[in-house]
Amino acid sequence: MNKQAHGWAVTFPAPQPFAPTEALQESLARARYEERIPDTVLFLQHQPVVTLGRRGRTEHVLVPPEHLQRQGIAFHRAGRGGDVTYHAPGQWIVYPILRLGALGADAHGYLHNMEEMVIRTCADFGVQAFRVEGKNGAWTAAGKIAAIGFHLKRGITLHGLSFNVDIDLAGFQLIVPCGLVGDPVCSLKQLLGDQAPTREAVRDRLEYHFTSVCGRPLIPRPPADLPNLPR
Repeated sequence: MNKQAHGWAVTFPAPQPFAPTEALQESLARARYEERIPDTVLFLQHQPVVTLGRRGRTEHVLVPPEHLQRQGIAFHRAGRGGDVTYHAPGQWIVYPILRLGALGADAHGYLHNMEEMVIRTCADFGVQAFRVEGKNGAWTAAGKIAAIGFHLKRGITLHGLSFNVDIDLAGFQLIVPCGLVGDPVCSLKQLLGDQAPTREAVRDRLEYHFTSVCGRPLIPRPPADLPNLPR
């Protein structure tokens, strides 16, 4: 795709349940493959949920389903790669529905771009983030701040990344995050305290760096437009 082609940026104002959002991604991916929509990036927060990736191990969920249910936490098997993770308000989810073409990256390059987007966003708020060899995502001295798990379907990307802003980190104690035993999880709020940015400020920087790293300028589009996509 031409690097100057404009895509859509769709931000959901309220936390979303996981299952309908995954179904929406499938619908958007089909429309993108058929060239009925441009590249589209969803920015949202999820209602509390534990998700298990296609290669995830059930033993990395440390509590039974009844315990999750009592805590008001849903459980879903996801179509992404990776192991188990936790989503809740205070964590930005970025789901790019992109066509990876000659001017885009392959899967390895796309992963690098997603990590770079997070690293630059952290730097904007005075936090040094970095890659760890052999592990996906972005890390700080206090632990992992962003998880990445995506899926390629006919050259179209689904799923994406989660970035911890001010999420309640207690939820991660219910799982082995990303299947990495002993690796802590952190957030901007934990690192910066009262100096932590607002969720809105972080979302804006994530979009800015997505555009600069991936070369895809984005135009805002309301979520209400998406269910009305032509089939």
